[in-house]
Amino acid sequence: MLTYVVQQGDTLYLIATRFGITVQALMSTNNLSSSALYIGQKLTIPLTMPFRYLVKSGDTLYWIAQRFNTTPEAIMILNGLTSTSLYVGQSLLIPIYTEVVVIVDRANVRRYAGTGFPVIARMERGTRLPVTGIAGDWIRVRLYNEQTGWIFRDIVNLVPHSGERPVIEIFSYYTEEEGPTLPSSQQFFVEQVNQQSNIGMFHFRIDKENPTQVEKFPVFEDAHMREVVDFGHRHNIKMLATVHNLLYERGKQEANKEVIRQMLATLNTRRAFIQNMIKLLQSYNFDGVNIDFEDVYYEDRELLSAFYRELGQGLKNMGLYYSVAAPSRTSDAPTNAFSAPFNYALLGEVADELVVMLYNEHGWPGSGPGPVVSIGWMESVIRYALTKMPGRKITAAVSVFGFDFNLTTGRNTYATYDMAMNLAKKYNKPVIFDQKTQTPMFAYKDESGNDHEVWFENAASIRAKLQLANRLGIRGLALWRLGMEDPNIWGMIATEFVVEKSVT
Repeated sequence: MLTYVVQQGDTLYLIATRFGITVQALMSTNNLSSSALYIGQKLTIPLTMPFRYLVKSGDTLYWIAQRFNTTPEAIMILNGLTSTSLYVGQSLLIPIYTEVVVIVDRANVRRYAGTGFPVIARMERGTRLPVTGIAGDWIRVRLYNEQTGWIFRDIVNLVPHSGERPVIEIFSYYTEEEGPTLPSSQQFFVEQVNQQSNIGMFHFRIDKENPTQVEKFPVFEDAHMREVVDFGHRHNIKMLATVHNLLYERGKQEANKEVIRQMLATLNTRRAFIQNMIKLLQSYNFDGVNIDFEDVYYEDRELLSAFYRELGQGLKNMGLYYSVAAPSRTSDAPTNAFSAPFNYALLGEVADELVVMLYNEHGWPGSGPGPVVSIGWMESVIRYALTKMPGRKITAAVSVFGFDFNLTTGRNTYATYDMAMNLAKKYNKPVIFDQKTQTPMFAYKDESGNDHEVWFENAASIRAKLQLANRLGIRGLALWRLGMEDPNIWGMIATEFVVEKSVT
């Protein structure tokens, strides 16, 4: 998708005609309810990338760069130009995203362009930062907290991208070890830090004993959490506290519902919880929050919406980022008790980002065998979400795990990528890539004579979901969770996609 900046005299009709698309397509992609535009407004143009612009009489590199939200230098590098001179009819590739990559061990980002100005961030070798401008020997970059700063040109490589490789976001969830088969997320976080945009630290929940408070879950050392957050910041990752209402009593969702009901009960309880949450974010230097409320009484839906609105205002006042994870739904009708309390239109209005949790299409008790997230399910849910908000607010959350379905007993168990591959090897079964669902699977019979089907995720299935996210014009994927995935997904992402940092 191309970003276009509205100029004086522009109308939706003129813009649509310029790019050979319909006004309806332009309005739908940007979730516009009227034809009114304002100068400087950024519009997403639904085009197949790369995009070429034909130079017209009077065009300059500066004017073209300004209109397409890029820099003259990026256009020159992408097109191999050695001069700023243009000629009418010249075809220019337009960068849709430009970044710098740090090429020294430590790099200072300063408040303004010059060595005499204060350092506002320090980045490590390999860190990638989006470019927003260039002035002489200094490049203006966007940081994890959406502030801008300046970095010296000689310590970075400037890399413009045409869109030949899709530009996407990777939001990863980070957890601690959950037993011998479910390792901590730390290893993959550290090893793949430059292939991730945002991290949700799944370490916080509503306090059951005092629902106006946020408690640690699991318990951790404060110094350790601050070290993880600081490491993410040194690699330009937006670090978020994921706050949830889960796992109070094993197998009892009613406990989760009761806890959140108490927090939502009154304006005072909601305000107290919001104030305590903001204090927590500030104490660990988080950039914002990712709210992950999953079990809510349908009767509490209006109170839940009130909370989301009030939290949005509180976070905005403090300059903090606001992400909400919500269960999947495909229509306005309250057909699913799990997702019915969540108002997508409201979330699209108040939050910076909606993380649509696409799991579990299969895997819940009684679901029968099948993929946790099929490609068809993902498309149905995201197309519904796109009727409520523009794609730039939507991230599709997918599992990197799967399930081993015991067809004889009707029970299922988690299967990480490693667990799935070990089972296939143990029973000498070939992995089949199911074309309809774009998911790997295999079947086997265990020692007791029980029939099994294993459906899981690998690099090929994640590639398919990333490609769909790009086609639908949404931000990208959120991965639940680091440490359970096929390690080959990271090489695939690095070679076939461009991971955008500091997504706005």
